[in-house]
Amino acid sequence: MDRKANAQMESDTARGLTKREFLKLGGLGALSLLSIAASLGACGARKKPKNWAWLSEDRFPSRDAWGRMFDKMKRHGVDAALVLAKPDTIRTLVPVAREAGIELHNWIISLMCGDEDVRKNHPDWFVVNRLGVSCLEKPPYVPYYTFLCPSRPEVREYLAARVSELAEIDGLAGIHLDYIRYPDVILPVGIQPKYNLVQDREYPEFDYCYCPVCRQAFKSQAGVDPLSLEDPPGNADWVRYRYDSVTQLVNQLIPLAHGRGKMLTAAVFPSPTIARKLVRQDWPSWRLDAFHPMMYHEFYNEGVPWIGEVTREGVEALAGRAKLYSGLFVEWLPPEKLKRAFQLAMQNGAAGLCLFTASHMTDEQWTALKEAVREFRG
Repeated sequence: MDRKANAQMESDTARGLTKREFLKLGGLGALSLLSIAASLGACGARKKPKNWAWLSEDRFPSRDAWGRMFDKMKRHGVDAALVLAKPDTIRTLVPVAREAGIELHNWIISLMCGDEDVRKNHPDWFVVNRLGVSCLEKPPYVPYYTFLCPSRPEVREYLAARVSELAEIDGLAGIHLDYIRYPDVILPVGIQPKYNLVQDREYPEFDYCYCPVCRQAFKSQAGVDPLSLEDPPGNADWVRYRYDSVTQLVNQLIPLAHGRGKMLTAAVFPSPTIARKLVRQDWPSWRLDAFHPMMYHEFYNEGVPWIGEVTREGVEALAGRAKLYSGLFVEWLPPEKLKRAFQLAMQNGAAGLCLFTASHMTDEQWTALKEAVREFRG
């Protein structure tokens, strides 16, 4: 599936969810100072940003095509590639990326699952909504929106096996988790009309997960079945249970990657506030090496300045524990806007950008990115 379509499901509703008034407090506050410090080296010179790009194997028919793309990326200021591809393809790309000076990471789809073997043999692994309907039986929004339940031990073992296999690949720098979350309980306001929806609250058909494992685990913890709660979306303990379920899964995967010398990173929703509200992602609690929030501004009816706002919120929440790379949807950013987005991200503490996707960049955009990096370094 083309991820441009998927990106509509990876978006968020910025209005009413970001802490705008807090973020707009004027002056050189503590976070502004942190952002400046993060951008400076020991002698006061600006550090070179590390830029990344998402890439999918279906866009490149040959090893030579990959080599040309990696070379172009490196010449224009991109240092790392997050590649969605089968393990065998990743193995063949390791030397190609190394030759170009590109750090190679394997981008994987995690809790959203299209594996036919899993779908056929383990239908009980999939999330169930508040109406008792499995997403495998009736996917929300689009047919491919079938998600595994992060609370299930079998699901955790399944993902652990995938990460362990990839961690064995020599020369691979890291593993990048995508769709590491629940289905969207609320879609962004800009996307709801596409599905003839008005989601002014959490409706039961989009509220996950109420499978037997989740219900029993929460009852053991809180003494009550979540289905018997008067207002499940408003119950702080039940909300926290689902945040923690994803967090525990992520943190269990980290030593599997680190034990083989691999980084573990993730694509996440664009700010902690939005991520928690829309998809139960409490990503500041994850002990990852880096985060790539998807700041696809037009899905939120926002302009380019919003990229700086959500970058700042994410950097503040991480408090130096991990680096943040602002994810940009390049088809909405002509050259001058791309440069501005880069400047805003760096001014607000990002360690660089992540481009969705390098294969959609025009020559003019590549030139603008190269210029922006040079100007930033002074």
